[in-house]
Amino acid sequence: MSGYLRSVLLITCVLLSACGDEKPPPRTEKPQAPAQNDPAYVIRGAQPWWIIANKATPTDDTMTIIVEPPSGTDFVDVYVADLPVMRLVETADGHLGTQLSVTDVPLGTHEILLSANGSTTAFAKLPLYRSHPYYVLVTTDWDFADPGNTANGYQDLMHRDHPELRITHFVGPYTFTDPAVTPARQQELVAWLVKQRDMFKDEIALHIHPYCHFVVSAGLTCVTDQSTVYTSDTTGYTIKLGAYGRTNMGILLQHASDLFAQNGLNRPKTFRAGGWTATLETVQALNDKGFTADTSALNWARIEEWSGQELFRWNMENWNPINDKSQPYFPGENNVLMSTEPRMKILEVPDNGVMIDYVTLPEMNGLFDTNWNGQPLEKPTTLMMGFHPATPGFSEAEYLRVNGFLKYADMKLATRHLGPVVYITLDDVVAAFQP
Repeated sequence: MSGYLRSVLLITCVLLSACGDEKPPPRTEKPQAPAQNDPAYVIRGAQPWWIIANKATPTDDTMTIIVEPPSGTDFVDVYVADLPVMRLVETADGHLGTQLSVTDVPLGTHEILLSANGSTTAFAKLPLYRSHPYYVLVTTDWDFADPGNTANGYQDLMHRDHPELRITHFVGPYTFTDPAVTPARQQELVAWLVKQRDMFKDEIALHIHPYCHFVVSAGLTCVTDQSTVYTSDTTGYTIKLGAYGRTNMGILLQHASDLFAQNGLNRPKTFRAGGWTATLETVQALNDKGFTADTSALNWARIEEWSGQELFRWNMENWNPINDKSQPYFPGENNVLMSTEPRMKILEVPDNGVMIDYVTLPEMNGLFDTNWNGQPLEKPTTLMMGFHPATPGFSEAEYLRVNGFLKYADMKLATRHLGPVVYITLDDVVAAFQP
């Protein structure tokens, strides 16, 4: 019970009974729903949306209902789904109220009925939805060693304007191997990341484009002839990550984790490949190193801007089944596209919302609607979206698209009982999908 109701609820049944004003017990039979709610009764609480808890998302299932009744109302009974009828009790300010748990309300669409003085017709009918969470994952890909203060400033604005937002920052280890980034600047970026993690519960995750200065610092020979864009790329930036196989990928992952730790960051637990170019061997290496989740599986049809080029062709071929509605799965040890036995321990969370670079705001909101049609969700569901934080690459127009999407998602937040939306990081969402 909340502190508010502990202080205001005044149970009067015993006193009224002693004074000879005993009321009839509540009717067990539900009243009929009204043609329309009676505006003479002011109702507070009785929030419509309640998500079903899981290991990733605990919930408080206590519903508060307060009614300010018109004169002549002796008592009010409330019927919530198929829970036992409850009678509201008098509060210190003369209203009627109660608290009840909706834990036993099953998945689906239900109703709340309120009747006065034992009437067989309710004076109000309110909706009640029990749903699994709709997880919205907002991510950033550090394609470059230094995203710049402008891009980071836009993210600060996002946190300011959307207090429940949590971002998974896929940080490039090349921040610490690029000779153009001074040690002082490296630590400025580290300090900013740590602030995001500690203040906003963001996640510091790992993103790798195999830049040669990073690959060489790991003791490996840089691949330059498997680019997604060019005939060759001596910087390593556009090279397919799958070119490094399982063993060498494991070396790169270990080196990246060590660089993070040496520079004051946590060791990363989740991953996205540069250009989404992870192969089965890439994911096997992630699994070998104990990573909890990967999100390289791409909704490739949404990057049609690259149509006719190797980046598009490679992703179409390697992530062919992934689409707008693809959901998390544990890939098979020998099949990165399906959850076949034996399975890996790493969770693959498809990048079904792609990056804001490739979609308009209406398209992004449409992807949101594609994965949730407004009805209670039968199982936890994810929408993964993101952007590339880079100055000047992350433009004001892109920021406004991200911000517009966040406004759209905010209108259905579970904490406000407006819908099933929960902002979450990639590592935290894993618990919701454990077998």
